[in-house]
Amino acid sequence: MQDTTKQGSRDRDDASYDEAPPDDALRALLDSARTIAVVGLSDRPVRASHGVARYLVNAGYTVYGVNPRLAGKTVAGVAVYARLADVPGAIDIVDVFRRLDAIPQVVDDTLEVAARKRVRCLWLQLGLFSGDAAERGERAGLTVVMNRCLKIEHARLQRR
Repeated sequence: MQDTTKQGSRDRDDASYDEAPPDDALRALLDSARTIAVVGLSDRPVRASHGVARYLVNAGYTVYGVNPRLAGKTVAGVAVYARLADVPGAIDIVDVFRRLDAIPQVVDDTLEVAARKRVRCLWLQLGLFSGDAAERGERAGLTVVMNRCLKIEHARLQRR
């Protein structure tokens, strides 16, 4: 079985690569976070973003959706905004459900609002990994999680 822990020698653009802080740090992040922006929220209940948003609401987080096509609507029980910059108040975690080719723009948008919205974490969901995104996020002082599902990690860490 391949070790998928953070290692400097691994290629951050390798599809098998994942990145996250150690479990105790990840648990502390999830315990202290209050607000999560789900970028790429879908109005289709079969989509992962929809199920994760609903799970996070039920777990007690304040969740906002970000999707320009759905702006002004309520999806999965959350208000949807066109851009991260439109989300009211602070955002602890930016949880990304977008195609890999959209990640550079999402990182740009996240970094643009990071200080004003007090963003602490850039979280790229399962299947999403980008060395450039990780490096840019870390340089800006963000915790970066890649190729992991927020719902799965939350449920796993809450069992302990």
